[in-house]
Amino acid sequence: MLRPHQREGVKFMYDCVTGVQIPNYHGCIMADEMGLGKTLQCITLVWTLLKQGPDCKPLIEKAIVVCPSSLVKNWFNEITKWLGARITALAMDGGSKSDIDRSLSGFMNTFGRRPVNPVLIISYETFRLHAKVLHSGEVGLVLCDEGHRLKNSENQTYQALMGLKAKRRVLLSGTPIQNDLLEYFSLVHFVNEGILGTSAEFRRRFENPILRGRDADASDADHKKGVEKLQELASAVNMCIIRRTQALLSKYLPTKIEEVVLCALTPLQKSIYESFVNSDTIRRSLKSEEGLKMTSSSLAAITSLKKLVNHPDLIMEKCKAGAEGFENAIECYPPGYQGPNGRLQPGYSGKLAILDCILAHVKTNTSDKVVLVSNYTQTLDLFERLSRLRNYPYVRLDGSMTIKKRAKVVDQFNDPTSPEFIFMLSSKAGGCGLNLIGANRLVMFDPDWNPANDDQAMARVWRDGQKKQCFIYRLLAVGTIEEKIFQRQTHKKALSSCVVDGEEDVEKHFSLADLRDLFKLDKGTLSDTHDKYV
Repeated sequence: MLRPHQREGVKFMYDCVTGVQIPNYHGCIMADEMGLGKTLQCITLVWTLLKQGPDCKPLIEKAIVVCPSSLVKNWFNEITKWLGARITALAMDGGSKSDIDRSLSGFMNTFGRRPVNPVLIISYETFRLHAKVLHSGEVGLVLCDEGHRLKNSENQTYQALMGLKAKRRVLLSGTPIQNDLLEYFSLVHFVNEGILGTSAEFRRRFENPILRGRDADASDADHKKGVEKLQELASAVNMCIIRRTQALLSKYLPTKIEEVVLCALTPLQKSIYESFVNSDTIRRSLKSEEGLKMTSSSLAAITSLKKLVNHPDLIMEKCKAGAEGFENAIECYPPGYQGPNGRLQPGYSGKLAILDCILAHVKTNTSDKVVLVSNYTQTLDLFERLSRLRNYPYVRLDGSMTIKKRAKVVDQFNDPTSPEFIFMLSSKAGGCGLNLIGANRLVMFDPDWNPANDDQAMARVWRDGQKKQCFIYRLLAVGTIEEKIFQRQTHKKALSSCVVDGEEDVEKHFSLADLRDLFKLDKGTLSDTHDKYV
């Protein structure tokens, strides 16, 4: 049975794709937050269109689902789960170019009331590479999952999808606005081409006055005009976008407890951190005019600091090599320190020591499973070393794992009888769309610049199907760059959803003072975030 909000979502999408919502336009954006059942609502829509319509006959013969490659199998499984043998989907998840071309050609050239495979599931990459075959005929509906991939109307994938002969278009995205208004325009333009004019017209009519009105130096007239234009844009776009928040889930799911756990640096981490931020290289780059623009060396330095607060082992090779900023850091390590090739010492890292305690407590006192999330595969290696040290059974999913293997690993972990205690997840490889309800505890080991990425990763366990109370632990190293990233996330979430800046635009928003602040270690505080917010 669909829940009330899901029935409302299906009705909204049906009205959009049949042209009832906005005459002469047949697209919409399903922007529900994670965990509200976007996939199920879309499967219901596809099934409805394939089986019926206002004139007592099906509205479409075929539909295409386009999604990231890691979700092709997931979509196939979901369609099988909800529709069983009523429908046979064609999932393109591998094969030679000629095999894929043959299968796609067969799908495109099937006409009549009952195609063998009425639904094609294909990744964005495969779609782009085989666009020529897919452009050869007409398709009743196209669904684009994780649709924020289409935020750039200039790229080849966007152009390939625009060339598809499908007037009914649905785009799914739990985070439709990640960076700026022009990206928002690209998404709306994809589903309802021309509804906001061309990109130049959109910029002139909406983006420029809205951004001018938000500027700190804006006059009252500019501000007023900006607000008016924002309202005008919202009223045009809200006709074809539906968004509900996770607050709805609290009616149906067990409670979720989210805790920010502040971890003090160990003396070793502190001394390397200070040696790094006080080094001549870092000081020079922060004094220079170049500091006003985030340089590649600044980004590399930020990554080094983020790895250091995870564990000194992760930057030991750089210290040995005397890399930029680490010229004298090797002297901080105690004599006989073995590093990444020796036995793991959790006690040398504040965060890893606390993670070790959390895992020991959960393992000893509960039957719960745990998901560990990090942005770096090197940190996943660290988790593996810890698990081997403590004899915890685990599975790991990162970018190197094949799509077929991913699905198998997830199913295995979610099985309550399986022995795996820990699921290690690279947020870049598996942050979106994965269903890990076999676990009810999740540890975010390091924060991401973009809050949407962290939210995606944290929604892996608290979602439909979860039966147990969920605990989310966000580990932050006190006084370090991590607290500053976390504060920046909080600030981003508080901004109007009209313009949210993301990781790829980090450099645009840093003044020299901001950069200097990033590279400062705040000593003598229990939490810089707490001091600032309370």
